[in-house]
Formats: sequence, C-alpha cells, structure tokens
Amino acid sequence: ILRETLSKRGVRVITGLGKYFQQVDKNRNGFLSQADFKEALKVFHLKIPEKDFESLWLILDDSKSDKVDCGEFTRAVFGEMNEYRKAFVRKAYMKLDFNKTGSIPLVDIRKFYCAK
Repeated sequence: ILRETLSKRGVRVITGLGKYFQQVDKNRNGFLSQADFKEALKVFHLKIPEKDFESLWLILDDSKSDKVDCGEFTRAVFGEMNEYRKAFVRKAYMKLDFNKTGSIPLVDIRKFYCAK
C-alpha cells in the first residue's frame, strides 16, 4: 500500500521523506520510532489505514526493536539496486576512493560532486 501511495506522488515525496527523516533523527543513529514514522506519513499526506500501518510496521521493524532503520525503509519502498546501478556506484566509489582506504571523507566528495 505504501509503495502504491508513494508511486503516485513521485520522487519529490521520497526526497522530502528522506530529508524529514534526517531532521527527526536527532541522535543521527539512522532509526525512527513508530511515532516519528506515523508523523512523517501525516506530514507528507500519506494516508494508510491503521490496520495496514500495523502490518507495514511489523514488516519494517523485523528486529522488533520498536524502531525502523531508514535504510531498510528505503529498500522496502524502492527495492534493491539492479546490477547496472550497482556497477555504476562501484565505479564512482573507486574513483572517489583514489587512496584505496575504504572510506571517502565528505571533503573529497564535495571536491568532485556538485548537485547543481
């Protein structure tokens, strides 16, 4: 149900949800509480019947920790990347990680990436 609702509203809603999740995640641990998740759905006018919300929550909160991993939510909505996209991301990562350290400082990303 959520995927159908989001597909009707488009990329702007997904992008907005991502930004909203970052704002709500004050301690930057990448998790949302059930109350925060419900509030996000309200803010973005994503109406889901309560029984469907409960089913969705059970799927997203598979660890039964009463919180949802924002990355897991994204994968649940979009699914996994296809092989073409994975290869493209790996190629870009290899270019950015020219020192082969296994991580890329944000400063280096800013040098090479412009969102404009």
